[in-house]
Amino acid sequence: MPLDDSAQTVLDIAQTAGRPPYETLEPEEARRVYRAGRSALQPAPQPVAATRDLMAPGAGGPIPLRLYRPQGSAAATRLPLLVYCHGGGWVLGDIETHDVVCRHLANASGAAVLSVDYRMGPEHKFPAAVDDSWAALAWAVAQADSLAIDPARVAVGGDSAGGNLSAVMSLIARDRGGPRLALQLLIYPATDFTGSYASRQRLGEGYLLTTAAQAWFHRHYLRSEADRGDWRVSPILAPSLRGVAPAWVLTAGYDPLCDEGEAYARRLADEGVAVATRRFDGQIHGFVTMGRIIPEAARALDEAGAALKAAFGQG
Repeated sequence: MPLDDSAQTVLDIAQTAGRPPYETLEPEEARRVYRAGRSALQPAPQPVAATRDLMAPGAGGPIPLRLYRPQGSAAATRLPLLVYCHGGGWVLGDIETHDVVCRHLANASGAAVLSVDYRMGPEHKFPAAVDDSWAALAWAVAQADSLAIDPARVAVGGDSAGGNLSAVMSLIARDRGGPRLALQLLIYPATDFTGSYASRQRLGEGYLLTTAAQAWFHRHYLRSEADRGDWRVSPILAPSLRGVAPAWVLTAGYDPLCDEGEAYARRLADEGVAVATRRFDGQIHGFVTMGRIIPEAARALDEAGAALKAAFGQG
């Protein structure tokens, strides 16, 4: 399938703007460039019933969070919860860069969404992001009464690096005996830091997430090359995937991570996990945060919301 016209428009905008490649920048400057890009490419934020900025205790200090309650929900109603980890290569992104996505998912799913501002590299290398994501999930379930959420209907999700962290959270939840998760919502997830995939070779240049950018992200996130083989970095290397939460896996046809996301979905299915997959054939990595230019971003988030509704027994 050809590249979607709107995705080509994004690529043209990036080229015309002369955005410097991330791997040529220091992390703080790259973060400013990333924030500016998300601001330019995302639509206006949807109204929701309420938002609350919160803090959860973590091993490295308080973890900033933002809780969204969907439009039309009453303050005292116990809602299902999606704990959401943002993308950005474990180096970029924050609550603000994914505010539009989280609002959309809250409204589309009818669930509360808790956005996690986990620690990132290079200041805080692996496993800091994993530790913070897990701490936020455990805290949210423990605070179910004060947050007006239903601890029996909790999901994890995220895009790209956040999809990676969500897959890892699902494995940890299984291994620690809970919380029992209704769904892992994996949006073009990174699942394997060790493998060689055809989509990486074919799409490593010209589609925003380049081979050089991936190497830059990995270098800032990992402590050493040995971390690549840790299943908390490469969840596809976990000894077993049996018993983890059901999964909804979105991939994009012009994304270098496409093949590893689909390989992870296949392995989940092979090991008895209920999996639904959705490929947007003409799209690029990161497209769900580009809804001002790419109409399929809204469709993808609506479909993700429907998957959450079904997992929570609301569909």
